[in-house]
Amino acid sequence: MPAYEYSGRDASGASVSGTLDVGSPEAAASALLGRGITPVRIEPAQAQASGSAGGIRLFGERGHLSSVELQMFSRQLHALLRAGLPILRALGAMKDSATRPALGRLMEQLTSSLDQGREFSAALARHPKDFPALYLAMIRVGEQTGRLDDVLKRLGDWLEFERRTRERVQAALRYPGFVITAMLLALVVVNLFVIPRFASVYRGMRVDLPWITQILIGISEFVTVAWPALLATVAIAVFGFRGWRRTDAGLLAWDRFALTLPVAGRILRNAALGRFARSLGMTLRSGLPAAQGIGLVAQSVGNAYIARRLERVHGGIDRGESLLRACAGTEAFTPLVLQMIAVGEESGALDEMLDHVADFYEQDVEYDVQRLSSAIEPILVTVLGMVVLVLALGVFLPIWDLGQATLSRGGA
Repeated sequence: MPAYEYSGRDASGASVSGTLDVGSPEAAASALLGRGITPVRIEPAQAQASGSAGGIRLFGERGHLSSVELQMFSRQLHALLRAGLPILRALGAMKDSATRPALGRLMEQLTSSLDQGREFSAALARHPKDFPALYLAMIRVGEQTGRLDDVLKRLGDWLEFERRTRERVQAALRYPGFVITAMLLALVVVNLFVIPRFASVYRGMRVDLPWITQILIGISEFVTVAWPALLATVAIAVFGFRGWRRTDAGLLAWDRFALTLPVAGRILRNAALGRFARSLGMTLRSGLPAAQGIGLVAQSVGNAYIARRLERVHGGIDRGESLLRACAGTEAFTPLVLQMIAVGEESGALDEMLDHVADFYEQDVEYDVQRLSSAIEPILVTVLGMVVLVLALGVFLPIWDLGQATLSRGGA
């Protein structure tokens, strides 16, 4: 029987790791949940020893379920359970109304697991690509406290918040990305097709060309001759960057660099901290221990660098520090947010204060998105105007000079 190495967190939030002799990663996840351990990583022992990337990772993977489908799954199941249907009948109803065959098969597999006597969280754990570790931990808490329908509602709201935040960030970056891409494509077309035509005309005139025209013709000739090598270089650079970003060091370095970008970096930072606050508030309200919740939530913020800093919060709580002091040690939160956390700890309503923190960051992200659009538009228009001006001067100055020379000879 194959061996699988795992790492995860127990009910107190402490990190645990070890090896299990089971038949599959899904069986390992089910066994760990049965011991009260929320798995974070499961992979074959031999794959880790050889440095392979095999196995499964339970954070940030959706597999067959998209984030929207996972949200709808949570809300539909909440509504059916709240209406009084047993969970088996609820899953059967969801199977009959599934919009994709894969979703129907997933409902059927979950039903089969429940028929075999597994708990609902263990049944979900057999599909780690569909249900992330934080989701599994929340479901397990809902089962233990008898409030599964409430937990499903909170998970649906949390996934909705995640979707809105992600869409806001994408909207902030979509417009400048589109304009820059269009500008680069236009420059490629001009260098490959437009400037060579004018260059052949100028050669027939046998006139002295302005320096700006000579530079444009030189660039065009280089691009025309070397475009296969340039295309191959760009492809290698893109695939090399993607491969580097898949490594832990590469992802950490890139996410850290992204936070230094003007305006956009602030948006990414605030969006990540908003996710952290919303997710932690949800876990505390549902009854998950703070240490365990922080350990899971820090990995769901969407930025490896901020996640690394927020993991210090878990370490601080393990050392007996308050949440306020542990958060202050990360240097990631604003003084206003730290004050709200302090009020929450003093009043015993920390989950509500964390929701207010998430609302604060969500509004800040929305404001920065609007500010980014209004700030970057004149910059892009100015850059585009300068590019057009340089191209126009380079192309039409020789014609202007030739016309002036012709007029001068005619007047003489």
